[in-house]
Amino acid sequence: MKQFIASLLDKVEKQAMEILELKRENAELKARLNQNSRNSSRPPSGDGYRKISKVSKNESSKSQGGQIGHKGNTQRQIENPDEIVLCCPNKCGCGHEFMGSEAKVLQSKRQVFEIPQPKLTVTEYQLFGCKCPECGKITQGEAPLGVTSAVQYGNMVKAFVVLMNNEYKMPIQKIKQLLKTMYGYEINESTIINTLGNCYEKLSETEAIIKEKIKVSEVGHVDETGIRIDKKLHWLHVFSTEMYTHLFSHPKRGKEAIESKQSIIPDFKNWLIHDCWATYFNFKQSKHGLCNAHIVRELQAIIENDKNGADCWAKKMQDFLITLHNTDYPERIKNQISINNTYFEICRQGLAAEPPPLRTRNKRGRLKNSKARNLLRRLIIHKNSILAFAFNQHVPFTNNLAERDLRPAKIKLKISNVFRSTNGADYYARIQGFISTTRKNGKNIIEELYNSFNGYNFITTPV
Repeated sequence: MKQFIASLLDKVEKQAMEILELKRENAELKARLNQNSRNSSRPPSGDGYRKISKVSKNESSKSQGGQIGHKGNTQRQIENPDEIVLCCPNKCGCGHEFMGSEAKVLQSKRQVFEIPQPKLTVTEYQLFGCKCPECGKITQGEAPLGVTSAVQYGNMVKAFVVLMNNEYKMPIQKIKQLLKTMYGYEINESTIINTLGNCYEKLSETEAIIKEKIKVSEVGHVDETGIRIDKKLHWLHVFSTEMYTHLFSHPKRGKEAIESKQSIIPDFKNWLIHDCWATYFNFKQSKHGLCNAHIVRELQAIIENDKNGADCWAKKMQDFLITLHNTDYPERIKNQISINNTYFEICRQGLAAEPPPLRTRNKRGRLKNSKARNLLRRLIIHKNSILAFAFNQHVPFTNNLAERDLRPAKIKLKISNVFRSTNGADYYARIQGFISTTRKNGKNIIEELYNSFNGYNFITTPV
């Protein structure tokens, strides 16, 4: 009888452990199903039909139209129009016909902004030769620098092609169609590819200067995203600041890529902002700041899957970080000790609410922690990096700058699906880095691309 009871107790214990394991797996699967762009790193495009629609104007508390204090961007007349057309009356309402000799008084002006009819201008350089009366040698005149072929496209056409392919994500075939529609000339595919390669070479010195500028910046943002090159997974890495952007592609995501000759990180010694990718912490020469937007989203996932909801530790930590971000910097410094104590107290509550996993019978290996406990572990280990924004005025709350600089590549891949070759990806990375830098510095993109084909731009030629 005792043996039978013992076997029953043993069976009950096994079943209890199995139930705990099943509950854990069920909670994990439910959490995975509930993932969206608000509580994970998934992009909004992955939300599908579950995407939360924006509040319509009818449901909004704001009145329609421009809001009070909004300056707007109303189109205004310019002082020096390209063409002036005089509109004089021919006949008065009383029946008198004007002869044109009457005094005229300007009553009003109306301006029409119009795109001129697209047309390629063709410049012909005729090279004449002169015979020397002394030696009899014929010396031919020289064409301007860069004019080397009997027929070729000018640098503005090249800048336009690069702009369409990089900045506006147009595939090569679409660029051909656009030029044919607008100008009546169908540019060859090989010419477009050679133009991109030429721009890549022209920007070599520019990229080197951008990298040096980033190396001495006080704050740098780093991130990476997957791209497809010839059906294989590669990675596009970014290192950017408020004024400069550097991009490069690499077959690897981690240490091998970040320590390659293309990377700036090994030479960077200031604040490095990232999303807690473990490889970045290997660079001890840098001070590390973490993206709190990622932390807030992960906390949101725990809140949505926790039975206590708004009363759980994750909600307290989320509110704490957001409130701290909205607190004035002098106030944060003044209350630094209190802030640290509050942070640790929330983490302590989290550890109490998220017990370590139980080992089931006959199951070997390392126990798998829940996502909540893994997040708590990071919150405790990387506390100084998470709160770096609070006590260092130049450190931002998020790593959104790097993510914004990577987003154009994802849009390009949605349109073109894949880079045909590593050369194509390299062309894109260097040119897009320059375009992003140009925009950050408030310069005209097509003008700077045109200048780059001429051998200079605002970076290589100091203003």
